[in-house]
Amino acid sequence: MHRDLIFVCHASTRATRLATFPADDPIDEAGRTRAVVAATSASGRGQAWCAPSLAARQTALACGLDATDEPAIRDCDFGRWAGRPVADVLRDEPDGFRAWMTDPGSAPHGGEPLNALVARVGRWLDERRQARGGGIAVTHPAVVRAAIIHALEATTATFWHLDIAPLSQTCLRTDGRRWTLRSLHE
Repeated sequence: MHRDLIFVCHASTRATRLATFPADDPIDEAGRTRAVVAATSASGRGQAWCAPSLAARQTALACGLDATDEPAIRDCDFGRWAGRPVADVLRDEPDGFRAWMTDPGSAPHGGEPLNALVARVGRWLDERRQARGGGIAVTHPAVVRAAIIHALEATTATFWHLDIAPLSQTCLRTDGRRWTLRSLHE
């Protein structure tokens, strides 16, 4: 029997609009409006989880989901870069930024390396393989990327080739043994 797990990327925030490393930002009004519209396709999908962040919780609520906070699908820890514009980090720490973009084990910001993010999300997905029924997880773009990488058994370098838009839906399917990428919807 196949089961689907749908990842919904949280609604737009100031960070997503301004190319800023995310902090615990609330969703913006445009994102809230779009999330209410998206509610019809998000409801009735089985168990619901959300990252323990303001944006994920607000998105789940706007979509009408009774979601349980799940720490394993929290956003990547961007350390001292959280809340800073990407352009400023690139200007102030070009070597660190370059290391982070090219070495998945690097965390020049003092936060979480991408390898650790992919491993964390992968462990959570592996626990879900044997669960009954489908589900929906409201989380962050970085977590959705990590889930796709795990499902496809791709390298972490693939992270930079995946563009996950606010409120996009990514469906992973399991047969209890492995995950497959079923669909991507924006």
